[in-house]
Amino acid sequence: MEENRDYDTIDLLELLGVLRQHILALVLATVLAAAVGFGVSKFLMTPQYEASALMIVNTRQDTTANVTSDQLNSASQLVSTYGIIIKSDTVLNEVIANLGLGMSYSELASKVSVSAVDETQVMKITVTDANPEGARQVCEQITQVAPDEIVEAVEAGSVKVISAASLNPNPVSPNVMRNTAMAGALGLAACAGLFVVQFLLNNKINSEEDIAKQLNLPVIGVIPNYEQNGGKK
Repeated sequence: MEENRDYDTIDLLELLGVLRQHILALVLATVLAAAVGFGVSKFLMTPQYEASALMIVNTRQDTTANVTSDQLNSASQLVSTYGIIIKSDTVLNEVIANLGLGMSYSELASKVSVSAVDETQVMKITVTDANPEGARQVCEQITQVAPDEIVEAVEAGSVKVISAASLNPNPVSPNVMRNTAMAGALGLAACAGLFVVQFLLNNKINSEEDIAKQLNLPVIGVIPNYEQNGGKK
């Protein structure tokens, strides 16, 4: 059992030596993969932009009265319900009609997300689109259409805009630097893995150490290679 265990042991130093021998190929694979990742992210992937707006939820329409903690908790719980209403076909189809968008309800719904802000009564509406101005217009239109639809649906409370949608000229995706780094890392890992597999599958005996390892026998003598030493056979 001990003999088999020694035979199956992988020499990490020898493995590192193999990788060191192919350092140039590893560097080239990393650079080429990173270049491909950069090119795809920069020139082939369509940039996506976001526009966001904040709306506050009240459980009663009379906002001049003092608000209790129970009302705040209730408003926070209603955010998820209001989010469903905002993404409903009633609201989004009206947005499509008002802006004359050439897309279906499902296409627009996939671009819209609604989330609570830190479990408060404030909800954030985010629209993602390939056109930054288009994202802003859709987000703004949702904040204009949604409040009346929400109040009509729940028959109580109110929703008001506290931060209007603004134009964001910076794309949120793709992340060119991250994609480039990931592609380079994958290229390095793939190339290194190839050399490791070749090393593990190589059964050739190249030295007396290989004989001792594979046959588990001591080497009692070595026949010199006269051709390598400049001599004759």
